[in-house]
Amino acid sequence: MTKEDVTAWALANGWQMMGGFPSLTKPLRPSAPAVAIVRLVLKATVAALEIKTPAGRWEKMAQESYSKIIADPDNGIPSGLGITTISGLTLLMQENKDRMAFSKMGGS
Repeated sequence: MTKEDVTAWALANGWQMMGGFPSLTKPLRPSAPAVAIVRLVLKATVAALEIKTPAGRWEKMAQESYSKIIADPDNGIPSGLGITTISGLTLLMQENKDRMAFSKMGGS
């Protein structure tokens, strides 16, 4: 995959651009703004998956060169970044994707 492929996959699967990075947000409360808690840092030759710690720092969980990132033929999730191995991450992706879909339906 390329940087563009990873970005396109992320945006089609519930990630949104925040601070220049494809990001996932924690579940929203009506009065709270969206806050990124997971992001993909896409550099020239490598992609890194980072998760925000409770202290507010970004911790790198996985990093891989684009040449070693391959989309799964069944679900399209890129391998090599630990997306399917980190507990709760696929559920968070689905929640973000559902929230985006429902927000488009509601018109807001």
